[in-house]
Amino acid sequence: MQLPKFSLGMGDRFAHQAKAQLQACIMAAEAGADITPVWNKSNREHLIIGSEPSQTRAAIDVAVKELGWTKPYFADADHINLKTYERFVAPCDFFTLDVADNIGQKSDENEIAQFVERHPELMGEITIPGIEKPFSLDKAFVEKTAKTFLAAVQEAAAIYKAVVAKKGSEDFVAEISMDETDNPQTPPELLIILAAIADEKLPIQTIAPKFTGRFNKGVDYVGNVAQFEKEFREDIATIAYAVKTYGLPANLKLSVHSGSDKFSIYEPIRKSLKDTGAGVHVKTAGTTWLEELIGLAEAGGDALALAKEVYAEAFAHAEELCAPYSTVIDIKTENLPTPETVNGWTSEQYVRALRHVEGDPQYNPDLRQLLHVGFKVAAKMGNRYIDALEANEEVVARNVTTNLFDRHIKHLFLG
Repeated sequence: MQLPKFSLGMGDRFAHQAKAQLQACIMAAEAGADITPVWNKSNREHLIIGSEPSQTRAAIDVAVKELGWTKPYFADADHINLKTYERFVAPCDFFTLDVADNIGQKSDENEIAQFVERHPELMGEITIPGIEKPFSLDKAFVEKTAKTFLAAVQEAAAIYKAVVAKKGSEDFVAEISMDETDNPQTPPELLIILAAIADEKLPIQTIAPKFTGRFNKGVDYVGNVAQFEKEFREDIATIAYAVKTYGLPANLKLSVHSGSDKFSIYEPIRKSLKDTGAGVHVKTAGTTWLEELIGLAEAGGDALALAKEVYAEAFAHAEELCAPYSTVIDIKTENLPTPETVNGWTSEQYVRALRHVEGDPQYNPDLRQLLHVGFKVAAKMGNRYIDALEANEEVVARNVTTNLFDRHIKHLFLG
């Protein structure tokens, strides 16, 4: 199973926006960009909402059938490990092998020594097309990098083999995710990681390293954009070199786990892809759950009242909601309006505070991040929330499609 050149990982927490998301991909195709949709939902999200991966797959398949989509599409077992993979095996055909927690774990000293011995080509000056300055690596650096990442690669291999054993075949797409960790991986480290992946005969088609800067949930990139572009281009070049050197899959590409809405790095990504001819997987593109809230607020009446209730509950339970996402949010609590203030807002005020338009003086990134992690509040509402989505399907779907196409796809692939 082959992942095409350009793909977007899209979340749909409540399994009601697959058609609206797919419509954005149809619009992209009409505008000249073939984008493969990959619907992702993590085990943590399923547990919070009380859903099953099979429900996500069913919603996707319905959307594909109703809109007549005949191109590839995937259901992603997002950020799985050996404890969580089994429930995803049957309904999914894309597996994100999350080994960030294994980075830095101690590996067998003999295995590290054998790795270093197997790869003399990693020592000395390495000239990679597309990278201005050759890598100058010595044995100590290769050994140190192997000590840091070898256990993670071995864990990825263990997860992959477990999925194959349950699924009965290797007919799926595999990604290795190393992004949810403290330190970014440098291009020389990425080369050594890819050598280790090749040793394990892992046929991954995407890899998600951690880049410099902050990728907070639902808001723009925080960091040096020029430095990001340099890393991104060098990672593309490193992957191309590793594919030829180690026989990795020819379509292996970078995966950017964006946390959505990283508008300031979209142009550097687009330019890099155009200049190099490389592909990319961007995940997550568009924060669908927030677009649902925006749609409900825009609808007014009872739907707006429900959106205000979601904020009040999120505000009241902010500490609990934020704890699991502490490394990927940065909320200044003093900038959060009180529930009493929000209860007095018009539909327009709520929408403008939440919708990600950087130039709008009413846009509130702190409120947006809190509501991003506040989907647990809507999950606890159960049918009340689902009924509101269904009653206001048209306005909600319009926001989902417009956000994904106008703010994401256009700037990544059509600019």
